[in-house]
Amino acid sequence: MKPILGITMGDAAGIGPEIIVKALAAKEIYEIARPVVFGDKKIMERAIGIVGGDLKCRTVQEPSLAGKTYGTIDVVDLDNLPLDLPFAQVDGRAGKAAYEYIEKAVGYALKAEIHAIVTAPLNKEALNLGGCHYPGHTEILGALSGQKDYSMMLVGGALKVIHVTTHVPLRKACDLVKKDRVLRVIRLANDTLKMMGIEKPRIAVAGLNPHSGEHGLFGTEDELEITPAVDEAKAMGMDVTGPVPPDTVFYQAAIREKFDIVVVMYHDQGHIPIKVLGFETGVNVTVGLPFIRTSVDHGTAFDIAGKGIADGKSMTESLLLGAKMAKVKFADL
Repeated sequence: MKPILGITMGDAAGIGPEIIVKALAAKEIYEIARPVVFGDKKIMERAIGIVGGDLKCRTVQEPSLAGKTYGTIDVVDLDNLPLDLPFAQVDGRAGKAAYEYIEKAVGYALKAEIHAIVTAPLNKEALNLGGCHYPGHTEILGALSGQKDYSMMLVGGALKVIHVTTHVPLRKACDLVKKDRVLRVIRLANDTLKMMGIEKPRIAVAGLNPHSGEHGLFGTEDELEITPAVDEAKAMGMDVTGPVPPDTVFYQAAIREKFDIVVVMYHDQGHIPIKVLGFETGVNVTVGLPFIRTSVDHGTAFDIAGKGIADGKSMTESLLLGAKMAKVKFADL
């Protein structure tokens, strides 16, 4: 089975189209999957001209017709942008178009007519200028699929992390660390790692406070909210350890390979170690959705957009992981 991967083009003023071209120039993608871009054909052709290489674009009406021929980038063409859209500028037209690519892909994913969504980066300011008032991809995908209980997982090098909270102020994040939410994220981590082929996931749960609270000396959340969630997860049969002091847990996971994933309590607690260890190859996975979604773990990089020098490794890794997860989820097809 070659899963169909729906690639959303992202913000056309950034590097999204270029990194898609670079990733799809690799024959290995077509050997394991059938990629199709949800975007704008003429913008993708412009990206091919910038990046170079012997590739061409073709319009397809349905994803089921796409991704069969290496060297041809198949596009579900929404034709919603001008060819002269400037690079490196926040533009509401590009933000609105980026939302429409996601919306189109989600429609097919909900019908299992594509087997995973792989997203190129969007610009949050452009998105809002275009009338789409969301903090980012994760919240858009949750709204379009009718899901409220989801989480962000990051994969970078030898480390995987999954977040209890993400795009909220740090002061608010501390208030959102509650037993039920921590337990839910532990369960999401366990289920998602099994989809990645890890039969018995080893899960570490990071503490929130220094020294995981030191029995209430430096905060009570670890003892009152995190520990009970860990205990309940253990009672369900999961291999869970925690709360582990956050200043040592990433070393234990990434260097000593004692854990397969770390449940982190807030945005930067997870993002900083991932980007230190695997910035160029990091992958963002949204878990808890009714479909698979992987993404690059970087932004639109306006400073280098249109120059053909953007690194496509994160997009390549996102496609490979999306295909791997889809093969497990849709193994019976």
